Amino acid sequence: MEHEAFSVREVVDQAVRTERLGYDFYTSMAERFKDNSELRGLFETLAKKERTHEQTFERLLDATGDAGVEGWEEVSAYMRAFVESEFFLGSGKALVRMKEVERIEDAVDFALAFEKETLLYFLGLRKAVKEKEAVDGIIEEEQAHIAWLTRFRERLTK
Repeated sequence: MEHEAFSVREVVDQAVRTERLGYDFYTSMAERFKDNSELRGLFETLAKKERTHEQTFERLLDATGDAGVEGWEEVSAYMRAFVESEFFLGSGKALVRMKEVERIEDAVDFALAFEKETLLYFLGLRKAVKEKEAVDGIIEEEQAHIAWLTRFRERLTK
């Protein structure tokens, strides 16, 4: 099935929505695990960072036009495949799956999967925008989130 290419604005708009999804997930997990101060603190910190990323992408959205990007067809196809992936729109999509999280281990595993998927999206987004420094900063923070969550997961399994 042939899809129309995403515009650069649509790709950045999806990044805004992805950050909102992350914020919703992390605030939900902070509330769900409010009796575990370490886990609650981790999720509250991640939620704040997702909100900051959302604001950065909103500014980027305001600055982004629909001007052509070299190799846009390939970037757009990659971004569409990502957005339509099982993680975001499939039967196990993020919003549905996050409501099923009950155990601490599941929350951390889900957060790790979410951070990895969004990192891949932002690496693709970087190719689509002129404001690469803004996206680079978010990519670095997403990588830091993965490192934090990995360390937290390792402590859980000890």
